[in-house]
Amino acid sequence: MRRAHVFLGVAALAATGAVCLQPAAATVDRLLLAQNTEVQPRAGPGKSGRELNTLKDIYDAVRRCYRPPSLDQSFPGMRITVEFTYSRAGDLFGKPHILFETAGISPQYQSAYRAAVAAALVRCAHLPFSESLGSAVAGRILAMQFFDDRNLKRAEYTLWPSPKTR
Repeated sequence: MRRAHVFLGVAALAATGAVCLQPAAATVDRLLLAQNTEVQPRAGPGKSGRELNTLKDIYDAVRRCYRPPSLDQSFPGMRITVEFTYSRAGDLFGKPHILFETAGISPQYQSAYRAAVAAALVRCAHLPFSESLGSAVAGRILAMQFFDDRNLKRAEYTLWPSPKTR
């Protein structure tokens, strides 16, 4: 299957006690500031431009913005968790931070996934929040985990032999 699951979560920085990985933050910052033709901010990922009303809507929108690296640059089972904040108006606020990456992978794979996550946040730099959702999430830290399961080997299912009937 060619899909990546995004597992949702809301986390407070004080509660996690996690430390930002400096190289990852620098990669995210560079891509957020980049003005190239590959990744341009857009008005929002919604199919119809409708307002977002719930946290699930925010996570679904960011998931639609995410494009995992190509299969030749992918690592089976790669997980990357990023935290970010939105303003009341639905604009990305502050610097996103990478909290977790799968350990033991090469820098080539790390940079490919960091770039994919940063590009997703650039695409979703402005989301159409409803007034109530904007008030609820303004300044609060949101965290998402991106999980790439495209190259994982699936267990083969075998049918148990049916009992013989006499």
